[in-house]
Order: sequence, then structure tokens, then C-alpha cells
Amino acid sequence: MTKKVLFVCLGNICRSPAAEGVFLHLIEQRQLTDQFLVDSAGTGGWHVGNPADQRMQAAARRRGIHLPSRARQLELGDLESFDHILAMDQDNLHNVNSMVKEFGPRSTANIRLMLSHARRADTLEVPDPYYGGDLGFERVLDLLEDACAGLIEDLLASGTKR
Repeated sequence: MTKKVLFVCLGNICRSPAAEGVFLHLIEQRQLTDQFLVDSAGTGGWHVGNPADQRMQAAARRRGIHLPSRARQLELGDLESFDHILAMDQDNLHNVNSMVKEFGPRSTANIRLMLSHARRADTLEVPDPYYGGDLGFERVLDLLEDACAGLIEDLLASGTKR
């Protein structure tokens, strides 16, 4: 059964498209692409239609990771169409959970912090690299590679849709 995974950050141009790209890269390496449907979104709509931030694209490209998505805003329907929604930080987790309250019982997604799946991270939040330097983008990718690998292990071990 296909597992539907959505990564969420604020503007959907740095962290969540990077998580989507890392996850796609890892499932392709493991020949698991047929087992997952993957997307990303932002809780804000400022960048809708834009590709990932150029600095994030460059950092990912250096690791052989492609970031294919265009920014979109999280929609109420995502709360029932995705099995797993992974927020990059507490603020975005709060925003997603606020939408859950609005959407009510139709919301069936398992909603967690992205780094709850990390094995080596010393934090629970993926920091926003937007206003920082190049090292911030590298740090985000390090965290996401760890968390995405853990997420894949956790989803495969669960053997269930949710």
C-alpha cells in the first residue's frame, strides 16, 4: 500500500522541499519509489509557484539531490489525503494542528515533527536557513538526511498505512 508523506515548513522554499528531495533521493536509492507518494507545502502562501531557494538547490545539488517541487500552500484537504505530515518546527506544527481543529474528524493524517524520526539529531527542530549563510543550508540537509532515513525505516517497520 502506498504511503503518502507531506513535508511542511513556513514558505515551502527551503526546508520542506529539501526534505521532499532528500526523501525522494533515499527511496530511489532503496528502490522504494512505488511505495510512497511524496510532496511538500508551506503554512504560508508567499512563495506559491516558486522553485526551492537557489542556495538550498545548490547545497542539495552538491549532494546529488534534486529538488523538483514548486512551492504551494498547505490546504485543509491535505489533512485527509496524506497519511503522514512532517512539520519542520514547533511553529509549523502548531499551524498544522490549528488546521486540524478547523477540519475536524476528517483529518486523518499522523502529524509529527520531522526530527522525531532522526537518529542522531541533537534538536527537535529543523532551523530555517533562509536568513543565514551557506552553512545553514548544509546543516539542514544533514538533519534531513538523518531524519528521512529514520522516517523510511519507521514507515517500513510499521507495515501499516498510518
